Amino acid sequence: MNYNNFIKFYPNFPIKGVNFVDIIPFLQDKELFRHLTEDLASMCDTPNVAAPEARGFLFSAAMLYAKNHIENVIPLRKKGKLPFSEGDLVQVEIMKEYGPDHVYFRRSDLAASQPTGDTIEITFFDDILATGGTAKGLAEGLNAQTVNIDGKQYKVKVKDFVFLVEIDDLPGRAKLEGIAPVKSLIHVTEG
Repeated sequence: MNYNNFIKFYPNFPIKGVNFVDIIPFLQDKELFRHLTEDLASMCDTPNVAAPEARGFLFSAAMLYAKNHIENVIPLRKKGKLPFSEGDLVQVEIMKEYGPDHVYFRRSDLAASQPTGDTIEITFFDDILATGGTAKGLAEGLNAQTVNIDGKQYKVKVKDFVFLVEIDDLPGRAKLEGIAPVKSLIHVTEG
């Protein structure tokens, strides 16, 4: 299926110089969305998917049903969006296309993951790969974690990156390939 036909572009949004890639048309057709989430889930090499809000949530939650091997979604959220217990919340600074930001995740969500050996392997999923700042910052933050599950320590490792859309003429892939393999379902260019 040629998914490229469903993408819309909005120049200079949210700020001048940024071209917004609109993936909402994928949510307007049930069969299209089902095929898309099955294809995305097939690209994930781990049972644990970490996804930033908000558009990453739209697809990662559906992946839980799309393929049996996906067991857990780890939410990556903006400030004030995750309730937490003392010592549970981790803050990560990221660099987005239009400036710095902070994203948070909970250690308890990592502890709900399915370990592989002595590691919690994670697929980082997001809708768009542009400059790679969000994915790089969050992958480094996740990779710095060790989680206790039933008295045993597990190192967290981002095993792969999966994106719905990759903007090929931006440097995102180059920033991430030193961390883990990068896979994208749809490829577009800015020009």
